[in-house]
Amino acid sequence: MNNTTSPIRFVNVMRYVTPLREGGSMPAIAEADDDFLYVLKFRGAGQGIKALIAELIGGELARALGLKVPEIVFANLDTAFGRTEPDEEIQDLLKASVGLNLGLHYLESSITFDPAVYTINASLASQIVWLDCLITNVDRTARNTNMLMWGRELWLIDHGASLYFHHTWTNWKEHALRPFAQVKDHVLLPQASQLDSADLAGRAILTEERIRAIVSLVPDEWLLADTQEAGDANERREVYIQFLTTRIASSEIFVKAAQHARESLI
Repeated sequence: MNNTTSPIRFVNVMRYVTPLREGGSMPAIAEADDDFLYVLKFRGAGQGIKALIAELIGGELARALGLKVPEIVFANLDTAFGRTEPDEEIQDLLKASVGLNLGLHYLESSITFDPAVYTINASLASQIVWLDCLITNVDRTARNTNMLMWGRELWLIDHGASLYFHHTWTNWKEHALRPFAQVKDHVLLPQASQLDSADLAGRAILTEERIRAIVSLVPDEWLLADTQEAGDANERREVYIQFLTTRIASSEIFVKAAQHARESLI
């Protein structure tokens, strides 16, 4: 289990390999100047920079809990990149994404997690359900599990639909104290029989110090991208910290809701 928060590496995107036409974010596989392939999440995609913030915070919280997450990097896109791209839609996306984007190490030959094929033990399932309740991740359903099997292990991907309080922002305190109603659709809820244990472990690991370290990784330019919001980068960063620490301090609210939802399934 990780006891420290590692800095995020910076890479330069050198080659656009192929689009991954999934959802509205239009991620792509791209090669960087370190010769590795990454699944690139673009700042100019329809979901916007807030999806990158959620991806970064959610992914690093998962890693802190000891869950498997591909390495996350900051991926710089040069103004000249994509000029020769023949697809106009992709070219527009690349033009709108000049600057700092987010990449996840590409897990080549990985297989999408299928609950009908793979069985996840109760401890791991409970950890993942607890995390997704904490960050209000609405996108871990049977229809779209956002989990991969790679190296015979379960890997978590795509946390961009988390922390949806930041799309309204002003009522974050109310969101922090709400149960997570969408847990009823979580693909791993039937296996999550150890939520109390997951809660104890999660609360012990995700201290305010750990949360501050993770949120501090978010670049100022991402936090300041929405000019309609009040406050400087540090003030906006503090809201994420307070949301998460408040939610963890009141975790019995979302844990009990998840347990009740699970009881209705079994």
